[in-house]
Amino acid sequence: MRDLRPAPPAAPFETNARLELAERARALAAHHAGQGAEEVLRTAMTEDFPGRIGLVSSFGTEAAVLLHMVSRIDPYTPVIFLDTWKHFPETLAYRDTLVEAFGLCNIQTVTPRPASVKADDPAGDLHARNPDLCCHVRKTLPMLASLRALDAWITGRKRHQASTRQGLSLFEAQDRWIKLNPLADWTPDDVAAYFETHDLPRHPLEAQGYPSVGCAPCTRAVAPGEDARAGRWAESDKTECGIHFVDGKMVRGPLPKG
Repeated sequence: MRDLRPAPPAAPFETNARLELAERARALAAHHAGQGAEEVLRTAMTEDFPGRIGLVSSFGTEAAVLLHMVSRIDPYTPVIFLDTWKHFPETLAYRDTLVEAFGLCNIQTVTPRPASVKADDPAGDLHARNPDLCCHVRKTLPMLASLRALDAWITGRKRHQASTRQGLSLFEAQDRWIKLNPLADWTPDDVAAYFETHDLPRHPLEAQGYPSVGCAPCTRAVAPGEDARAGRWAESDKTECGIHFVDGKMVRGPLPKG
């Protein structure tokens, strides 16, 4: 009797270039294993990817740590900020405070295409109707464009932030870029100690119960004992925004390992 069950899906196709990029990410992770975050950053910025690496920052509650480190290594390093036109006013003010305090010289504010927003979100309520499409229009597409001149980018993701990030690697391959997560193994205590040691300014919303801050319509304060990112897309299984993507497409949950 003929088996009518559907065939299992074929393995994803990978080019040699992508396989080589994944191997380079693994080699970098092994080479830098055990090094401190600032040491990893300095080598990545000055030796591994000189002139071809940038920091993507949301200017959220923990963003000052990496921004401060980068400013001490090279304040002209590109710092990419995605202005979705949906941020809290406090986040925009915090961005300006940190830029001035750290002497950052190369802030690149990236916005969605007005025509795309007009076409997909004319009433400004897409976040309530289809948050994935909203992230795609306001974050993924601008993000892809902003990274074109770079070979690598730095993120502030940490394993402690959510269960979906527990497998985070120091270096990852994503599409045609290498991603560096220098704070992957940092704990909340590590972050707090760095803030205290360097007397860094705090995000104004942190004291109001926002340990993680995204766009205003999709972020709420969290209750004691909740996951630090529980206030992001609450009442939804969405855990990642359009800043992180695979094959040029936004992902809403944990990213596959590179």
